Amino acid sequence: MPVIALVGNKGGAGKTTLSVNLASCLAKRFSVAVIDADPQGSALQWRAFSENEQAVPVFEATDELEDQAQQLSQQYQYVLLDCPPSVHAIQTTTALAFVDTALIPVQPSPVDLWATVHIENAVQEARETNPPLRALLVVNQLETRTMLSKLVRDALSEIGLPIANTSLRRRAIYRSSALEGKSVFEMGRRGTDAAAELEQLITEVLHDDS
Repeated sequence: MPVIALVGNKGGAGKTTLSVNLASCLAKRFSVAVIDADPQGSALQWRAFSENEQAVPVFEATDELEDQAQQLSQQYQYVLLDCPPSVHAIQTTTALAFVDTALIPVQPSPVDLWATVHIENAVQEARETNPPLRALLVVNQLETRTMLSKLVRDALSEIGLPIANTSLRRRAIYRSSALEGKSVFEMGRRGTDAAAELEQLITEVLHDDS
C-alpha cells in the first residue's frame, strides 16, 4: 500500500499539520496510519490530545523505519510519515529511499524558497536508489492577495519539482483544531473551507498516483 512522506527542510512550514489533516482526510475512505519520525514528536502530541477514539493512529518511528512502514502498510491502506524538518536527517534520507510519494509543504516566503532548493537535490539523490519516487511541492499558508505569495509561487516553478495545483490558505482553524487534538474535519462548519482544500489536494495526489 502507498507510503507518503511529508518532507521539509525548515521548521514551521506546516509539515505536521498537513500530515495529520491529510491522514484524517484519507481516513474518510481508507484505513490510515501515521508514523511520527520527527524527534519533536508533534504528531504524537496531537494524537495524545485527541479525545476521539477513532482518530488516526500515530506510531513513534523505530530505528528500522522502512521495515516499520512496510509492516504497517500490510495493515493499513495508506501510511504517512511525518519527517524531521531537515533533508539531512537520517529519518528523511531513509524515508526518501523507499516511499512512494514525498509531499513538500512550502510557505510563500523567501526563506522557505531557499530551503526548498536543498530538497530538490535530496529528491534527485534518492531517485538513484528509488527511481519511482514522486515529489510534489504544496504551497501552504497562502495569503492570496499578497504580491509575495505570487512571486514565491512563480519562483518555485523554476525548481525542478512539480507544484500541486491546490494551495492551502493561511487559516486560524488549523491552529485551533491542533490545540484540541482534532483535525479540521472534526471542527464542524468552522473547518469547512479548510476541509474542502484538503479534499482537493488529496484528490490531486491520488489521481497522480493512479
